[in-house]
Amino acid sequence: MKTVDVIYRYQADAPARSRPSGSSEARLRLDEGNRAFAALLDQVKDEFGRTERIVPVDARDLGLISREAGLPTQHPFAAVLGCSDARVPIELIFNEGPNDLFVVRVAGNVLGPDVLGSLKFAVEHLGGSLRLIVVLGHSGCGAVTSAVDLFLNPRDYVSLATKHSLRNILDRLLVVIQTCARKLATTFGPDVVQRPQYREALIEASVVTNAALAAYSIQEAVGATNDAEGLRAVYGVYLLENREVWAPRPGEAQTVGLAAAPHDLAGFVDLGDAIVRSERIAHLLK
Repeated sequence: MKTVDVIYRYQADAPARSRPSGSSEARLRLDEGNRAFAALLDQVKDEFGRTERIVPVDARDLGLISREAGLPTQHPFAAVLGCSDARVPIELIFNEGPNDLFVVRVAGNVLGPDVLGSLKFAVEHLGGSLRLIVVLGHSGCGAVTSAVDLFLNPRDYVSLATKHSLRNILDRLLVVIQTCARKLATTFGPDVVQRPQYREALIEASVVTNAALAAYSIQEAVGATNDAEGLRAVYGVYLLENREVWAPRPGEAQTVGLAAAPHDLAGFVDLGDAIVRSERIAHLLK
């Protein structure tokens, strides 16, 4: 049986792990961490092989030092808005440890007032260390799937009449899904809805569009910039099937790793084209 050990290790004589100095360096660290995590099983060469991944931990981040030193100081280098899905452990898939990431999780990674307020808190109070804001969706998202099913079967919406909290989440997603459905119809023709895996394609296109829109909205709300050294917002989708982060981007063949949020609303037109013409979506619509 293949064995993979993920070890969070504290060593008294080890130097503190350095922090990214800018947003580009922060994104690179997360991308490299995810690539290392995704490749863990590939490093096991035979059925009974074994590999390990060691994540250094600073004693101060876990309160392992003496009480006289006081409480650990919060200094994450990235804030991450992720989905509540239990299959997407944020720190683990980015190869990070405690106090590295400020994580906010909600079904469908939708951007409601509480979520935005939490991210604004991070920007305003942790600005000394914070370099990046990440919106991370994931393949097969249950919240997006439910919203797509409502979009395809509007009569089911009646059942949500008294479920205000759930409806609040799904309503935010329905706008994105309607936009993606129009883009798919424009690109592939109105008969695209008859293709066997149209529902799956609409789900996956909506997942990444929702993440990109949330990243753009956060960027506007907190005053993030496109400066390589300043605070930036990026997005991506964690693929459960191969553990990689996927993000189509306009004008690029590269889709692995986090991508910068569009600069303006017009940028979503090009992004929409990149999403529906990506190999992942096109494969579903064959």
